[in-house]
Amino acid sequence: MALAKRQHGHVARRQLLALGLSRGAIEARLESGEYLPVHNGVYGIAPRRDDPVSRAAAAVLACGDGAVLSHGSAATLWGLLRYWTFPLEVIATQRKRPGIVTHRCRTLKRRDITRQHGIPTTSPERTILDNAPRLNSKQLTRMVNDGRLSGYVHLATLADVVSRNPHHPGANLLRPFVEDSGNPTRSGFEDAFKAFCASYRLPTPLINTKVNGYEVDAYFPDHNLIVELDGRRYHDDPESFEEDREQDAEQLKHGLRTVRITDERFTTGPDEEAQRLQEILDGP
Repeated sequence: MALAKRQHGHVARRQLLALGLSRGAIEARLESGEYLPVHNGVYGIAPRRDDPVSRAAAAVLACGDGAVLSHGSAATLWGLLRYWTFPLEVIATQRKRPGIVTHRCRTLKRRDITRQHGIPTTSPERTILDNAPRLNSKQLTRMVNDGRLSGYVHLATLADVVSRNPHHPGANLLRPFVEDSGNPTRSGFEDAFKAFCASYRLPTPLINTKVNGYEVDAYFPDHNLIVELDGRRYHDDPESFEEDREQDAEQLKHGLRTVRITDERFTTGPDEEAQRLQEILDGP
């Protein structure tokens, strides 16, 4: 049945009735094992699929028309969180469903709803708004930036969601991201470096920007200075080592100095790193 395939191997009783199946026909298929009960009024099409995405589709079906996957479950569906957690979360007008966390939301608009992997879900921007109060600063920063890097999250749409929901507990947490039009960071190290520059009142660098054909981690254009953040994970093999030195020499040819800061130095001696960087920025 095409309808069941679109729902990741699950179908709701109401859908079957709307297609013209009688109650007796549905009961016969249940008795034969062709349909497998998953939630009240939701059936899996044998063989049963129990992967998280299929379970998410079934949860949305179980919560009735207009229900959408939301909060942490939506974040995982979009790839904004790495791991599925259970019970699954759904925004719905229906009351509680066993094994599902249901949320009521009067501010959800049509533009806040889309589909991902065929499942009705909150948009990436609305998903971030709903998750923001649950996350610490580092986690929220990565969620926003990872969403932007994936192409799912757009600042203009995020700004719209925030402006339409000024009293949502996530709105104030997201305003700094809406107001920062800079390029998204790619790692926690880059997040920490931006905060480091602000904390030590260093100039604000451009992040992940192209300079002479190379994408650099941080660039201080008024000081002709590039800062590369060298975590071992990305720079500990011979090929990367050589490429880094080639890039440094090429940038120096154009009059740009490069400072490389390791995560170990950054973590164990931030005061010393800040003082040295300030002196380099102040130098000729």
